[in-house]
Amino acid sequence: MASWQVGSAQLHKVVEVEFPLPVAGALRTSDAGLLDRYPWLAPHFAGPDGTFTMSFHAMVVDTGVRRILVDTCIGNDRSTVPALPALQTGWLGTLTALGYPPESIDTVICTHLHFDHVGWNTRLADGAWVPTFPNARYLIPRLEWEFWSKHEGAGSVGATELADTVDPLFAAGLVDLVEADHQVAEGVRLEAAPGHTPGQVAVVVESQGERAVVTGDLVHHPVQFAAPEVPSPADVDIAQATATRRAFVDRYADTGTLVLGTHFPDPTGGRLVREGGEVRFVVDRD
Repeated sequence: MASWQVGSAQLHKVVEVEFPLPVAGALRTSDAGLLDRYPWLAPHFAGPDGTFTMSFHAMVVDTGVRRILVDTCIGNDRSTVPALPALQTGWLGTLTALGYPPESIDTVICTHLHFDHVGWNTRLADGAWVPTFPNARYLIPRLEWEFWSKHEGAGSVGATELADTVDPLFAAGLVDLVEADHQVAEGVRLEAAPGHTPGQVAVVVESQGERAVVTGDLVHHPVQFAAPEVPSPADVDIAQATATRRAFVDRYADTGTLVLGTHFPDPTGGRLVREGGEVRFVVDRD
């Protein structure tokens, strides 16, 4: 698992599953040559056959005082998406082996409520869905909950079954509905990133003069930093999502901020740099 040090905080990527996709599989475009126009994407984010690897992973933010989990992937035993068979992975064991057993997590942040970000919120035990992280507060953006509680499914590419992934958390009294600028802990805060979904947030980690941002799904692929007008298939509001990506680039380009893409495969982290009138995602390590 990849890890990063941000001041005194540690961030760990915990992969559930990865698989190759054609560019049109993760981006709403018919331009098969889109990735070819940005040579800096290779080799990590553009393959010679026009595909790239889509990663589904969570991010642990360990401040030394708090153990925070950002998003919880797809989860086992779920068949929300017909094209994706129900998974049986060792993700929870991987998290435990890393030193973070479920009981030790004190906060779970749901950047938004699409199926691939809330799956391990709960797990199947004796035929019932129960909270996976029983000692955690689950933070859900208030606007996000208000939207999906009225539009569950709604034909969305990222539709989720709230009855399985979120309702058991409410029943257990573990949910905090929070605002988009919520201060999670010292040095950890939410930042509004609407468009992909109405209430989506990114997660900002700041410590000892260093900063990292976990993107959520404001981007699915680094090419969207250079071409923010290219939407993702599940973007609810394309115009808003485009504006959010542009604002993100304006805010963080040339600042040295570590950007951690929620669906980026290894090396996952990089910095936004302006060169020759173009924005590039420069990987943090090779």
